[in-house]
Amino acid sequence: MRGGGTARREQLGGLGTVWAHQDVAFEEGLAVARAWATVHGHLLPSATAVWDGYPVGTWTKNQRFAARAADTNAERREAGLAVESSAGALTEARRAALEEIDPGWCPVWDAGWQRCFRLTQNLLQNGGALPVAAGKVIVQGEDLGRWVTAQRFGWEQLLPAQQWLLENVLGIEPAEDAERPVKRTQDDMWALNLRAAQQFHAREGHLRGPRKYIEHLEGVAEGTAGPSSHQAGADGVVVVKLGTWLDNTRKRAAKLNAERRAELDHLGMRWASGRVR
Repeated sequence: MRGGGTARREQLGGLGTVWAHQDVAFEEGLAVARAWATVHGHLLPSATAVWDGYPVGTWTKNQRFAARAADTNAERREAGLAVESSAGALTEARRAALEEIDPGWCPVWDAGWQRCFRLTQNLLQNGGALPVAAGKVIVQGEDLGRWVTAQRFGWEQLLPAQQWLLENVLGIEPAEDAERPVKRTQDDMWALNLRAAQQFHAREGHLRGPRKYIEHLEGVAEGTAGPSSHQAGADGVVVVKLGTWLDNTRKRAAKLNAERRAELDHLGMRWASGRVR
């Protein structure tokens, strides 16, 4: 019995050493996080962020994992379920210390979204205007104009709490229907791709090209280009991924109607599978 007690004391002493080490490590990370947030205005560093040689981005991400583990344990207790272990879960004292630095350090949604929100909020609080165009306002590596536009056009995919923050804190509203790009029908898309193929054929005399080849079409209205394979700029120039379209069309040759097949036959389309020579 006496020997067993001694062994347990030694084990507990070892755990005490581990706990003390973890406390020191947390306090070290907390000090770096506090310094980082003082300069940047928030505690939402990217995962790769480093401050004075310390990986503050990785450290903060690990604290979020620990906070979510603690939240999961709390939910299980409230539901009357057993909690297997509290190891790795963030303590209330540590959470309070982090929230003192930045109450929004551990959002329910993606930290990248929260970072752009805070940067935009800081911009407005410092007298700046809400950025509405991509490439105009870059802060801490984030294109805030692009982010604002993405929120307006992706409004339906946001959580209600995110929508509330955008409307009531930043003054951002969802995009109107009139602002949204015109969606092309399948016939429109075929015509656009065929036009690119005709332009390429007129210049090169064939439809042979690598899969990654792109063709530029002029005179297309901005916002009417369709999916990501066709990107229209303000100058009406559309980037068409012609090589990909031709390759995919060859693979779907059996599903084409006679008219569409004839349109490509007229351009000397080679339908053989495999590499086009």
